[in-house]
Amino acid sequence: MKQIYLDNASTTPIDKNVAKAMAVCQASIYGNPGSLHKAGQVAKKEIVKARLRIAKVLNCKPEEIVFTGSGTESDNLAVLGTVRAIGKGQVIVSSIEHHAVLNPAERLEAEGYKVIKLKVNKDGFVDLTGLEKNITPETVLVSIMYANNEIGTIQPIKEIAKIIKQKNPKMRFHTDACQASGYLDLNVQNLGVDMMTINASKIYGPKGVGLLYVKAGTKIQPIVFGGGQEKGLRSGTENVVGIVGLATALELAQKNAKKESARETKLRDYFIKQILQKIPKTVVNGSLKDRLPNNINISFLDVEGEAMLLWLDKYGICCSTGSACDSQNLDPSHVILALGLPYEYANGALRFTLGKQTTKKDLDYVLKVLPKIVSDLRKISPVNIAIK
Repeated sequence: MKQIYLDNASTTPIDKNVAKAMAVCQASIYGNPGSLHKAGQVAKKEIVKARLRIAKVLNCKPEEIVFTGSGTESDNLAVLGTVRAIGKGQVIVSSIEHHAVLNPAERLEAEGYKVIKLKVNKDGFVDLTGLEKNITPETVLVSIMYANNEIGTIQPIKEIAKIIKQKNPKMRFHTDACQASGYLDLNVQNLGVDMMTINASKIYGPKGVGLLYVKAGTKIQPIVFGGGQEKGLRSGTENVVGIVGLATALELAQKNAKKESARETKLRDYFIKQILQKIPKTVVNGSLKDRLPNNINISFLDVEGEAMLLWLDKYGICCSTGSACDSQNLDPSHVILALGLPYEYANGALRFTLGKQTTKKDLDYVLKVLPKIVSDLRKISPVNIAIK
């Protein structure tokens, strides 16, 4: 059975050019980058080169890049590391952040810090008036995701950065750009961010490696301790092969972003239109205009998302009910609920995320299978609610 992979927001298949670069590195680079002998220095040189390549993409200084083990670790370092380094103050996050931001914020709240969760509107956009009102001289960090991992809504990061700097120039602004990095501008000077998270596995790179851009002068402390690698901010022997893969993947993603975005946008809009026409009682979640090119999040009323997911998997179709990081959690999506939608909308939501391997033929196959699955499940469903 052919597999139709529409879960690229969870993780992407590794690009052949990335795999090739990593294989070359794996075959010849084996020393510990922290060692003083030749083998170690050869490994260290590869990290230096990767850091320079990434800095060019982000338009930042090489020393402003901290390599980590994942996007989650980068988010934790940004939130916990900056706030604890200051030791007091207020934190602002949006209500639809990834749990890699929300959970550290909640941990800080338990430690006595004040945490404010900004509301979003029905399309998932942060309330900018609410942001401005909540910024005080005590605010030390704002963390707002560049593009949402579940509904694809793209936040006006430049505008948010301007509000923050006008209200409190000393405050730090972090954005999780894991989903955005394959499609949107990552020039940190243009965006106005102080910290930015990127994850290799979202851009056709390897799993287990990420980075955090940290603007020079940002007060931050480590959350992982040991050998003092990455200027003391991330201890642990560096994943040289993974870092090379990350640099290669990021370069390719940004190089091809414009062309691939246009292609996937056409497929996305076609798929959404066909689903709404073929299947009644369906609702698109998130903005239809300012949305990631690859994201389709739709609530199928009167049906459980997990049931649809399992039936689609039998036909070789891979998608998700929300964030893969929360797939073991049966609670409804906090993102869908934050839009002001009822529990039933969150319970019946599916997320299809396209990738560079996705074709119209793939989508047509899904459109052939999905309507019958929904229809059959609705026949046995005890729920029958009206569209809000």
